[in-house]
Amino acid sequence: MKTTLINQLPKAELHMHIEGSLEPELMFALAERNGITLPYESVDALKALYDFNNLQEFLDIYYAGVSVLQTEQDFYDLAWAYLERAKADHVVHTEIFFDPQSHTDRGIAFDVVINGLHQAFSDAQQELGISFHVIACFLRHLPEQDALDLYPEIVKHRDKIIGIGLDSSELGHPPEKYQQVFSQAKKDGFKVVAHAGEEGPADYVRQAIELLKVDRIDHGNRCLDDGELTRQIAESGLALTVCPLSNLKLKVVSDLQEHPIKDMLAKGLIATLNSDDPAYFGGYVNDNFQQLAAAVGLDNDEIITLVENSFRASFLPESVKEAHISAVQAFR
Repeated sequence: MKTTLINQLPKAELHMHIEGSLEPELMFALAERNGITLPYESVDALKALYDFNNLQEFLDIYYAGVSVLQTEQDFYDLAWAYLERAKADHVVHTEIFFDPQSHTDRGIAFDVVINGLHQAFSDAQQELGISFHVIACFLRHLPEQDALDLYPEIVKHRDKIIGIGLDSSELGHPPEKYQQVFSQAKKDGFKVVAHAGEEGPADYVRQAIELLKVDRIDHGNRCLDDGELTRQIAESGLALTVCPLSNLKLKVVSDLQEHPIKDMLAKGLIATLNSDDPAYFGGYVNDNFQQLAAAVGLDNDEIITLVENSFRASFLPESVKEAHISAVQAFR
C-alpha cells in the first residue's frame, strides 16, 4: 500500500545535483563520444568504487566523472536522463543544483553548461509536464573570491537561474566564509540556499541562517543537536531538504533505521525527501521514500506530509504551491 501511495503521489524534488545523476553507463557513453579515457576499466569497475566512507571520497569520484561533460548536447543528455527518471517517479516540479565551477575551472564556458541544461528542462516542461527551477552552487572548498569572480556569469543568465547555493566539502568550510557573495545575491533578488549540517555541526546551520540568510537549508540533520536552533527553525518555517540515501551512503547515519526523519517531523520541521546524487547513492526520489518508509515505519500520513512539504518548501508561486498541495491532500 505504501509503495503504491509513494509511486502515485505527485511530488517536488528540491535537492538534486544534476552532475550527481550521471549514471556510469552515460558517463562511459559521453567519454567515448568526446574521446576521453576514463580511469576505470568498465561500468562495473566504477560502480565497485561507490562504497564511500565520507563525503570527500564521494566527491573525488564525482569530480572525475564530470570531465566527460564537454558540450551543450552532453549537458542536455545528462539533464534529460534525470528528467525521464523524475517523470517515472511522478515528480511534477524539480529545483536542481548545478556546479558551474566544476566546468568553468576545466575550460568549459558557463554558457555551454547553462544553455544545455536549460534547453533540456524547457523541453521537459513541454513534453513531460515537469516545471523547474535551476540553482547555481558555489564550491565551498574554493575561495570566496572564485565565487565572486563567477557571479557575473550567473547574473547574465538570471532568466534561467532562480538562485545560488553552497555545496562540496562541508567540514572546514563554514558558511561564514561566503557572506559577501550571498549578500550580493540577496540584494539582486536571487533565492539563496546552502548545504549545512550534513557532516558539519549545528553551528554551520546557524551560520547559514544568520549570516547567509538562506531561504532553505540543504540537509540540516545536525540542527537536531541544538534544541534551541531546532525550535527556531520550526517556528520560522524554514525548510530542510533531507536526503536519506545520501545520509546512509556517506555514513551520516550507520543504518536507515537510525534516520531522524520522524524526529524532524515531530519537532515541527518542514522536512522534505530528495535524492541528492542518485547515480552514486543508490536511488532516485521514490527509492528514498520507499527505503526510508520501510526502515523507520513511516505511515501514510507522514508520507503525505513529506510530499506536501516538498511543494510548501519550493520556490513556486503561492497559488501554484496551493494547487499542488490540494492534489496531494486528495490522497489523505
